Amino acid sequence: MIPGTDLFGTQSDGRTVEVVRLSNDRISAAILTRGAILQDLRLAGLDRPLVLGSPDLAAYEGPMAFFGAVIAPVANRLRDATAPIDGERRSFDTDAPHNLHSGAAGAHAQLWEISDRSETAVTLTLDLPDGLSGFPGHRSLTAVYALDGAALRFAVTATTDRPTLMNVAHHAYWSLGPDLDWTGQRLEIAADRVLPVDDATVPTGEIRAVDGTGYDFRAGQVLDPETTVPLDHNFCLSDTRVASRPVMRLTATDGLSMTIETTEPGLQVFDGRPMDTSPHAGHHGKPYGPRAGMAIEPQMWPDAPNHEGFTDITLRPGETYRAESVFRFALPD
Repeated sequence: MIPGTDLFGTQSDGRTVEVVRLSNDRISAAILTRGAILQDLRLAGLDRPLVLGSPDLAAYEGPMAFFGAVIAPVANRLRDATAPIDGERRSFDTDAPHNLHSGAAGAHAQLWEISDRSETAVTLTLDLPDGLSGFPGHRSLTAVYALDGAALRFAVTATTDRPTLMNVAHHAYWSLGPDLDWTGQRLEIAADRVLPVDDATVPTGEIRAVDGTGYDFRAGQVLDPETTVPLDHNFCLSDTRVASRPVMRLTATDGLSMTIETTEPGLQVFDGRPMDTSPHAGHHGKPYGPRAGMAIEPQMWPDAPNHEGFTDITLRPGETYRAESVFRFALPD
């Protein structure tokens, strides 16, 4: 075990998972070596977790597989588990019938290595072999979590030795309020376009303006399960990766807010309406149910290789994939 880490649990395959705990005077975090998972995040003086997670490793091998995980090489869905790479159509592991979050062997289910750590930061690395789940190239990923005041910084880089696809996302489920229900919270998203999806929540290829629709969160909406549109959509922040800027704010009913700053051109928002982690309990001692949290994931646009006009997620030898996001918290005055 790495010095400064603790044993979190033992997987069903017998391998052990460690937990790294970070803290400063304003915020603390717990990160697992499995999936580089953000297992817990708390503000000093606030007696509740800000992310959905579990003290039980078995939950992460079950219904909470993506909770807090780094999703790679390709987050979200690839229609029919296929996509072109430099003109050659490739097939990937399927999740009946699409590829979801790179398949069962994606980065979320891998054991990452701790390469560096301090009281306020940890660096984890992962090597993905050529052909894993159908994705070409030997790929090397590095993920960094760092505490900065009342903010959590997350940065990821990746390289490859063959042309491949790369669209990494951090899949935390945020739960800011005192209750496990986002009803009454206020959501603002700085996006003027959204990607409509089909019944399988795969983008149709249309890029739609949010004007006059329920997807217009630019001025903010108070969330209500009766009136807020169901959300499992990518909001288009820009056409390409840009300098980091604020793109979203979520404000709890008691005034606690989270602002996300990111380099990424897309923001996937999933409202968790069908959530059910039974029989596994979360931080609150019971399974999570509908609306307990929202997944808010900076990323490139989903299913991009299968649509003209979507952001390019091809990564080639000699290039370095870089993405950064900051999750910044503020207590009410």
